[in-house]
Amino acid sequence: MTDAVIGQRTHARSVSILGAITFCHVINDLSTSLLMAIYPVLKSEFDLSFGQIGLLTLVYQGTGSLLQPMIGLYTDRRPQPYSLPFGMAGLVLGLAALAFAPNYPTLLACAALLGVGSSIFHPESSRIARLASGGAHGFAQSLFQVGGNVGNSLAPLAAALFVLPYGQRSIAWFALFALAGMGILTLVGHAYSRLARPRARSSSAAHVAALSPGAVRQAIAVLIALVFSKYFYLASITSYYIFYLIHHFGLTAENAQLCLFAFLAASAVGTFVGGPIGDRVGRKRVIWCSILGVVPFTLTLPYVGLSATIALSVVIGLIISSAFSAIVVYAQELIPGRVGMVSGLFFGVAFGMAGLGAAALGELIDLTSIDFVYRVCSFLPLIGVLTAFLPEIERVPSRV
Repeated sequence: MTDAVIGQRTHARSVSILGAITFCHVINDLSTSLLMAIYPVLKSEFDLSFGQIGLLTLVYQGTGSLLQPMIGLYTDRRPQPYSLPFGMAGLVLGLAALAFAPNYPTLLACAALLGVGSSIFHPESSRIARLASGGAHGFAQSLFQVGGNVGNSLAPLAAALFVLPYGQRSIAWFALFALAGMGILTLVGHAYSRLARPRARSSSAAHVAALSPGAVRQAIAVLIALVFSKYFYLASITSYYIFYLIHHFGLTAENAQLCLFAFLAASAVGTFVGGPIGDRVGRKRVIWCSILGVVPFTLTLPYVGLSATIALSVVIGLIISSAFSAIVVYAQELIPGRVGMVSGLFFGVAFGMAGLGAAALGELIDLTSIDFVYRVCSFLPLIGVLTAFLPEIERVPSRV
């Protein structure tokens, strides 16, 4: 068999693995985002305060924040491709329990289960996406992450079309999607093991960042601050945008869910675009444009009418979402050979900031008003000026 044929087969296998892991990311994030999408149902059913809703998000996101860096660090040393189906099993159990949860403590336990399942999925699947990238790391990371964005955007649609009309128990049907994901990820684990063997020998080609440890630590701190600004702001949208539209404009829950879907769909497009652009023009430029570029729109959002609010939210979703894949790949190039740890760290920080943001903003809404919170959050993207402190690093194609 010629080298060309072997190369073609390896490329085809890589593409199929990348496609499969992206599809499973859709399932993962649809399953987990469904919890937040049904907050209006849970608020009514269990008579929850905004603080209790924020605590639900904190439990889910906090679990992911704590576990993902540790899982990523462990799998850097001992890759565990067959761990992925076990992560999806956590989602199956979490969704099934959520469908029949009788009280608030059970809802908190369901949120923790969803967080554990997602924590197992993200670091190892991000490593697989990079391995299958063929050197186009930004594109592969964006495609992988856009799967998550698609899942996030489908959650409010699923809530509007199924959960709101048919009630809490209809959530059990979505556990079947996670069950299908378990089967797909079992096949991915097998294919990943075969794909990894020939590339392991070429790991010496990895790019080594020519930066001092202090400079790397400073850059990571800046990236974490940028993730904080992005996900604290996004927490105001993903957890409370529906309530804002209902309170401020008198929309029905179903119409508010559709508006949230528009924002999340725009975020999916922005995520997909950000990676390939970063491959071409550099990650730092994408981060600059994404975080600071959204400031005029976030500052305007709390003061306009319904049509402009919907339009601005779409623009905000499109722009701000393009940063994360660039941040992750930039960090992976800062710390070569630690793909799982870096992916776990930044997915974990994103989860943690979203969870803390949801909890803090929920309490602030209870103390003040939802309108006040949206005015305060509009200034968060100004933290993007810290991008100036990121070093310029040479982008050299690398393989893990």
